[in-house]
Amino acid sequence: MKRLMLILAVMFGVMTATARDNYSHDVSILPDVARTMLTENFKSSVSHIKIGKEFGQIRNYEVILADGSEISFDKHGNWKDVEVGINSSVPSAFILSPIGTFISRNQANAKVTGIEKKAYGYEVELSNGVDVRFSSKGKFLRYDD
Repeated sequence: MKRLMLILAVMFGVMTATARDNYSHDVSILPDVARTMLTENFKSSVSHIKIGKEFGQIRNYEVILADGSEISFDKHGNWKDVEVGINSSVPSAFILSPIGTFISRNQANAKVTGIEKKAYGYEVELSNGVDVRFSSKGKFLRYDD
């Protein structure tokens, strides 16, 4: 029994050691979908990419741009969240039309500085510090604290 526990402990240690995150500056490691999205929507160059791994398999990519913007992608290259500086705005390609309309009508002086896909839809962060939740179709759900 002790031998089995020792073998399992060693195997767990080896698996944990191979699950480390990697970093790169090479955009070509990203899936095509992610590269295209970056090229079409951001002018700033890629500063670095964190490749999140779990049990040796890629689970996500976190891209930091030279201007400080951060974009997270799943392992297939689909965006999960986007954050930009307070003086910038998330590109409109990430914002559903009903969300953009709601914000321009109800938070006219605010810019979208972050958007994240959630199980219920989207969480949007505005430059005035307000967080707003929307359904997956862009219907207003509520303001968050």
